[in-house]
Amino acid sequence: MARMTEEEADAMDEEITNAGITLKPGKGGIFTRQRELIDVLDRVSADWIMTRARATNKMPLQILGEMVHEKIAASA
Repeated sequence: MARMTEEEADAMDEEITNAGITLKPGKGGIFTRQRELIDVLDRVSADWIMTRARATNKMPLQILGEMVHEKIAASA
């Protein structure tokens, strides 16, 4: 993997610093939406979902989706 020179790193830092990026609350990406979803769950549920996600190398939304699909299949 190629390394940046100090000059390239300074130029990139300058570009990112002056990019004028603004964040809008509630307009985040998938990780923000996952965090918001986990935040509304009770602590025990959130901990279980996060533990399962880490153990299976999946995202928390995938774990929740699987749970919902299992419930749908069981009720059909």
